[in-house]
Amino acid sequence: MSKHFELLKRVANADLFRLPDESAPPMRTAATGLVFKKPPTDAEITKLVQRLFSPADKGDEPRMVSFSGITREDRSSWICARAGEALVEQSDASICLVEANFFSPQLHVHLSTANPIGLAEALTAKAPIRNFAMPLASENLYLIPSGSVKPGFCVSVERYRERFAELREAFDYVLISAPPIRCEVEAGLIGRLADGVVLVVEANHNRRDTVRRAKEQMESAQVRLLGAVLDQRTFPIPEGLYRRL
Repeated sequence: MSKHFELLKRVANADLFRLPDESAPPMRTAATGLVFKKPPTDAEITKLVQRLFSPADKGDEPRMVSFSGITREDRSSWICARAGEALVEQSDASICLVEANFFSPQLHVHLSTANPIGLAEALTAKAPIRNFAMPLASENLYLIPSGSVKPGFCVSVERYRERFAELREAFDYVLISAPPIRCEVEAGLIGRLADGVVLVVEANHNRRDTVRRAKEQMESAQVRLLGAVLDQRTFPIPEGLYRRL
């Protein structure tokens, strides 16, 4: 399972798979004073986190980010989990990972924990949202798994909005594993409630036209595209030589 992926600056026309210029240096965010404290344990994951939460344009730092693939056979939840671990490792901020993909929940699997109750129950109950967040091994890192979706489960947009606003108040950063863009209507809803979406594109699997249509779908739903991750990339030549080109 390859760990190679890149954060793309944008997904549009001829620039669909343009690489970022260079890795961003550690920065401080204006919103919470986030400072990356130590060298990365996974350079690519940390580069992703730095680009997301320490952007060049100050005052525009996202605090709630949705990770969504194009189809159901992607690793968006895996990338979401690893990004949360990297963010909490590099900062003192409180981070909550939220599983919003009720149809194929994987966050709890990638984090080696259970899925007793979670977002499904939080959307239908009155208890504070923190009651559904379980602490993980890393300090200041929490998980709200999907929980159990019962027959007839249907939640209003307003209820989603209320709970997501509560998440913003409870945690410094919220990373959401969302349904795939092309399969579920909920992906657009979650993207609008968040500060934007990171689109996960699987190399050698998702066609360029498919990615472009997914981008257009997000635009029509008024969802902000924060960037795209090219996952499962393979190198036709040794990676060491590739990086020198």
